[in-house]
Amino acid sequence: MFTGIIEELGEIVALEHTADAAVITVRAPLAVSDARHGDSIAVSGVCLTVVDRTPDSFRADVMAQTLRMSTLGELAPGSRVNLERAARVGDRLGGHIVQGHVDGTAEVLSVTPGEAWSVLRFSLPDGLAALVVDKGSISVAGVSLTVSDVSPAEAGDPFWFEVSLIPETLAATTLGALAPGDRVNLETDVLARHVQRLVALGSPTAPGTPTAAESPTAPEGIAS
Repeated sequence: MFTGIIEELGEIVALEHTADAAVITVRAPLAVSDARHGDSIAVSGVCLTVVDRTPDSFRADVMAQTLRMSTLGELAPGSRVNLERAARVGDRLGGHIVQGHVDGTAEVLSVTPGEAWSVLRFSLPDGLAALVVDKGSISVAGVSLTVSDVSPAEAGDPFWFEVSLIPETLAATTLGALAPGDRVNLETDVLARHVQRLVALGSPTAPGTPTAAESPTAPEGIAS
């Protein structure tokens, strides 16, 4: 589990493609300072497992599904990435609960600089639109952000959302270098995904729980 608070800007050293996967090598002196084989590190929002490390870098396997669902397959040596080590039990949760399980990608539609912040607008895939709400949490390229505006529900396609970024976020992550047309990884709020699934299934009761029609009537004189 992650919090979406970026610890380090890493750099891609190598990305070796195979028939249905890839091996990625990331320069990450801070992230590997206490990393062990099998540890998880989020790379621009994608949870990867350390399979090998040096004093300043680590290697991870990336399966085909991850390459399809994220922007990792588009990276090249020299690309910058946002890095976060897995959260420790007892740490402060500075952002929100981030799993590193990417739902899809979004395209930067516009970047509007302000005096004290910048507003970035992103496209929103149709299947994710119901999971993104104004003032809700979202992970963009692994960064925990608060949604500052969303397209009206009645507007229909194309859906979009906006985030307002302070100078610290722009400088400490890859978001400050984004331009219209760039793509980023998205992860919606895990609680929203669970609610959507429950609604889709009709909010079934737990196995063995009697329905209203099956519930026994309380004896007379005893409040139910």
